[in-house]
Amino acid sequence: MPRILCIETATKLCAVALGRDGVLLAERELESAENIHAEKLNVFIEEVLREAGIAMSGLDAVAVGIGPGSYTGLRIGLSAAKGLCFALRIPIIGIGTLETLVGASGRRDGALFPMIDARRMEVFTQRFSDGEAGEERPLVLDDAWAEQVGACTVFGDGADKADALWAKHAGVTHVHGIRPHARAMVALAEQRLREGRTDELAYLVPRYGKEAKVTQPKKAQRP
Repeated sequence: MPRILCIETATKLCAVALGRDGVLLAERELESAENIHAEKLNVFIEEVLREAGIAMSGLDAVAVGIGPGSYTGLRIGLSAAKGLCFALRIPIIGIGTLETLVGASGRRDGALFPMIDARRMEVFTQRFSDGEAGEERPLVLDDAWAEQVGACTVFGDGADKADALWAKHAGVTHVHGIRPHARAMVALAEQRLREGRTDELAYLVPRYGKEAKVTQPKKAQRP
């Protein structure tokens, strides 16, 4: 009876869930415009363990969202997951946040495009269709893409910001309010653990979606 702690911090949603044999035992989550992951994540972990009546030493694995998404959120979530797995000597399971979004949507049929906000009209997305997953990539949402993609379903915080665009394209079905809830990771993580598809603790890294833009501060001019 594997007991798996699931952590998802790639978006503005900070979410933690604890599952056993596919059953959700406890969860905590909070979505905020502020970056609350560092403040809330460890609190949520403690609370779900206490609610489920499971000691930290009783965990069998930790699953963690690896993006794409927020640089800061992903680093916080992965660092917490790695720390637990190292201390407890248990497996770590990295799960793509777009895959978790599909699970949270409950959708299985047709072409699915989960979307994570990447600011302005850009998103991170990936096509899921007939059990196959396409390549993760950044995408600018515009009329040209909506016209060429054909019939599909879009969801996630990236899709929610483009209501005006979807209203112009009848072939695109927009499902509002879907988020990558940690509870949607429970079944995915259990399947991965059962199949022995865990990750190397030292080499698991976030998939940010695109490179960070690093700029050098301007040098102060001498008087």
